[in-house]
Amino acid sequence: METLYALTFGALLAAALYLLLSRHLLRMVLGLLLLGNAVNLAIFVGGRLSSVVPPLVPEGASTIAASANPLPQALILTAIVISFSLVAYTVVLFERAHRALRTVDPDAMREAEPGERTQGERA
Repeated sequence: METLYALTFGALLAAALYLLLSRHLLRMVLGLLLLGNAVNLAIFVGGRLSSVVPPLVPEGASTIAASANPLPQALILTAIVISFSLVAYTVVLFERAHRALRTVDPDAMREAEPGERTQGERA
């Protein structure tokens, strides 16, 4: 089962990198979203997938032997919130750039930037 999750992680990571390297801003945003999901999957798999016993400490014992680790699950919940806010902020920047420059191509956006100023010019 863990092999399936590892292959899924690899596929998500490959798709995210492919989308992040594209020349279209919307694809970059989708790549960022896929990258966040791939990392969440990696953290989740790292914290044991199945548990044989409930996460209760038996009387007289100091630790739980074979239950799922709750720490990665808490980290994933935090990562989901951070990933969502990062993607929302990126979408807002994408929309603002599209309205101002009328393009979604990063190279065309670079050409639309104002030129460099010389020392004698004022701001």
